[in-house]
Amino acid sequence: MDDFIDSLMFLKENLDVINKEKVIYLVEKNKEYILEIVSQGYEGEGIAKIDESFPIFIEDALKGEKVKVKIVKVKKNYAYGKLIDILKSSPERVGPVCSIYKRCGGCRLQHTTYKEQLDFKTERVKDCIVKIGKLNEDIVHNTIGMENPYRYRNKVQLPIGLKNEELQIGFFAPRTHDIIDMESCHIQDQIADKVVTLTRTWIKKNNIKPYNVDGHYDQSGIIRHIMVRRGFKTEEVMVVVVTNGEKLPHREEFINLMVDNIPGIKSIVQNINSKSTNVILGEKCITLWGSDTISDYIGKFKFNISPLSFFQVNPIQTEALYSKALEYANLTGDEVVFDAYCGTGTITLFLSQKAKKVYGVEIVPEAIENAKINAMDNGVDNVEFFVGESEKVIPDLISEGIKADVVVVDPPRKGCDKKLLEAISSIDAKRIVYVSCDPSTLARDLAILEELGYETKEVQPVDMFPQTAHVECVALIDKK
Repeated sequence: MDDFIDSLMFLKENLDVINKEKVIYLVEKNKEYILEIVSQGYEGEGIAKIDESFPIFIEDALKGEKVKVKIVKVKKNYAYGKLIDILKSSPERVGPVCSIYKRCGGCRLQHTTYKEQLDFKTERVKDCIVKIGKLNEDIVHNTIGMENPYRYRNKVQLPIGLKNEELQIGFFAPRTHDIIDMESCHIQDQIADKVVTLTRTWIKKNNIKPYNVDGHYDQSGIIRHIMVRRGFKTEEVMVVVVTNGEKLPHREEFINLMVDNIPGIKSIVQNINSKSTNVILGEKCITLWGSDTISDYIGKFKFNISPLSFFQVNPIQTEALYSKALEYANLTGDEVVFDAYCGTGTITLFLSQKAKKVYGVEIVPEAIENAKINAMDNGVDNVEFFVGESEKVIPDLISEGIKADVVVVDPPRKGCDKKLLEAISSIDAKRIVYVSCDPSTLARDLAILEELGYETKEVQPVDMFPQTAHVECVALIDKK
């Protein structure tokens, strides 16, 4: 018995070594392999397999390709490889339009056709619905795409820094504080490129020190970020310069540069952020020129947008998403609706067009203040907003005798709290419309709702962020 126990102890102590040796036997770090890409991962990376069970993840590789790969990291059950050469190319491969595509990391799918991007997102949603939700893939529709999948973003925030004493304005490289310098971003509004060029000229001419120096924060630096927001329908432009303190040298020159050269400029704001943090914006804003806000429309509704306001970055696809949510809600004018995680009330206002009454709930007080203003500005009087966690506020509303016929949820990436789903089920709401920014948590919550007596009828993916792996969905769920 003692020998047996000793053997078990030896095995336990050496299990990791044994497993590691097994992994090294399958693939070795720094060694090159010829591999076939059999599928795509959730981030768009190619997946090859050794012995049909050991996956190797390879960025920029596409399904169906034969590639030469260098192994860069080996784990117990998987490995990462770097693409060295494409021996057999996919017919869906295209040349990226962006010169810094591989270094920036913001766009993960520019190397494939847009049709293939949409197919990839549809398959990703189906995979989650089947494997996590245990539902039939036939309920998932093809992803709604864009006519032009470039230049769709109405907001850009760019860090500013020095690298080897050279000015950098661009995006952080993945998982670093290294700024990838850029002159043009193909998914941002073109007016942002012009603002970046003018800002670069102003900083260089006046030798203004950035806050980010060689990947580290320098408390003596002044300029942290430049942010540009533009109304898609109004064409109004806001420029925000984020500073490490209230000091802003050559302020008038900056203002004049923007006013004289940016069409549609309506607002120039200084945002102050003196904290040593990765958070981009501070709480204090000083309007240097023009208005405190700009405006834009989603559908027929007008929204005022401040530097700190949340507003969907792709207005074209936002309208498509919200229109589908309204269609799924199937309102006749007699229904009471709960809008959980309502944010600044954008979906709430859409629902108000065909509902008797809409109750919006959001945990962020500032968002609810914006929601109330948005409702007032648009003359909408059949909505009411509450601050708090949806999973707590909605049960309170139910206990007060307020019941909803239809519930709309638009949760953050982590999905809905189970208590909220149970509360919805307790009032026998006839229909739930679920707006999701993560197919995995959507599928998890759909499975919970199935157990609570609901049935998922349809899932509609919407491509809110072309060239990236992200996909949004709206799901129709009926009471069984």
